[in-house]
Amino acid sequence: MILTVHSDVARRRVEELLQEHEEQVIARWVQIAKAPSDELLDIYRALRSALDQGKGDLADVRGLLAELSRTRARAGHSPSDTARAVFGLKEALYEVVEADGEAEALRGFIWFSRLIDDLGLLTFEIFADAREKIIMDQAEQLLELSTPVVKLWDGIVAVPLIGTLDSARTQVVMEKLLQTLVDTGAEHAVIDITGVPAVDTQVAQHLLKTVVAARLMGAECVISGIRPQIAHTIVTLGIEFGDIVTKASLADALAHAFRRSGVQVTASRNSRIAVRAEGI
Repeated sequence: MILTVHSDVARRRVEELLQEHEEQVIARWVQIAKAPSDELLDIYRALRSALDQGKGDLADVRGLLAELSRTRARAGHSPSDTARAVFGLKEALYEVVEADGEAEALRGFIWFSRLIDDLGLLTFEIFADAREKIIMDQAEQLLELSTPVVKLWDGIVAVPLIGTLDSARTQVVMEKLLQTLVDTGAEHAVIDITGVPAVDTQVAQHLLKTVVAARLMGAECVISGIRPQIAHTIVTLGIEFGDIVTKASLADALAHAFRRSGVQVTASRNSRIAVRAEGI
């Protein structure tokens, strides 16, 4: 950003006022902006340094304002509050200019006001970008939490899905499932869609991709949670699951995985479930 003015005298007068009344201007700015004094002091001195050098290089000021914007975004402030905090410097300086009363000071203030307006808009843009990144990070974290991979038994894992299954979520499901297969050495995976409200062609394609990826890792997949409504939709749409095993409930899918793993489940006399591996 290059600083240009029509009157060097007017600019120099503003610079003199900023130097002579530094404590007063900063104290008033802190009061208006409601921000930590150390943050504003650093910005103020960086701005004064840029003006004193006369080169118009505001790189340091922009960097400090960017950090201020990001900090306030993480703290939950609004972009308007952050921009107004920067604009507060104009009000703080105007009180000094008004008391000075010189025409050159007033003309210099107009130039200074435009400069602060540009910096205030900069903070608004940086704040918006920082806030958007925070929202995206939070969305990714929620996506991670909403797609757990749980161990049901030795060699058997499950992915309970709840809500809409889109491309982004499918990618997360696939990555977490494959990583779990590697970590546990499981040979059977159950993908439960009981909590998925509807299955269309796109959702079916996502499920098929996940099953194929798991097969490439040497694991057999079972899709459970095929309710009557979903079964009707699948038939109506002509969706083919091929040789993929589907079950109505998670219990049925687990029983199937037990059988494929060589594990027998029987009910004892006291109604408790007894589980034993075949051949033991």
